[in-house]
Formats: sequence, C-alpha cells, structure tokens
Amino acid sequence: MANRTAVRLSNRIYEAVNILISNGEIRNPGLGRFVSISDVKLAADNGYATLYVSSLDEQTLFKSVDALNSASPFIQSRLAGILKTKKTPKLRFVPDQTEINALKVDEILKETGI
Repeated sequence: MANRTAVRLSNRIYEAVNILISNGEIRNPGLGRFVSISDVKLAADNGYATLYVSSLDEQTLFKSVDALNSASPFIQSRLAGILKTKKTPKLRFVPDQTEINALKVDEILKETGI
C-alpha cells in the first residue's frame, strides 16, 4: 500500500497537469483538445512520475503523448511552482488505451448482438 504522502503527491500532480491541459497553458500543436490525465503512478522514491494520458481518439492520443513528453520540462517547472516540494518528479507520459479498448469491445458486442 502506498504511503499517504505519495498518494497526496500523485493526486496533486494529477489535478495540476489536468488543469494545465484544460486551461491551454501547454501550447503544442500536437496536443489534442479532449485529452486528459487518467492516472499518475509515482516511483518508490518519488523521483519519477508516470502519467497516463487518455483520449477517445487513438490518433489524437499518440500525438498528444508525444506532445506532452516534449513539453515535460515546461510542465515539470510549472509543477515545481505549484507543488512547492523539495524535489519535483521527472515526468513521463504514456498512452492509456482503456477507453479506446472499451469502445472497441462495445462495438464488437453490438455487432454480435450481445
């Protein structure tokens, strides 16, 4: 079980990055409009954070992950000001295909009549 400090830190990172995305503060042409962070996993030492990016459009998802990874130094510097922790975790963005896979399964079930 993760300790409370790590849970609080991951929740703050989750909220802050989603706000940065929704407010349009991350200006990158590859970043889709309807992209959000679905989960944050911290390393045991809180030195690294893996952020899972979700979108309903598969093409937008991968372009947005690339855009967020290229903007990660900017996002990390913004997080440093927001979190006010001694050390800000290095960020890595990865695609979260849960919603896309769920839509595909739903489509298959509709086709089979289940």
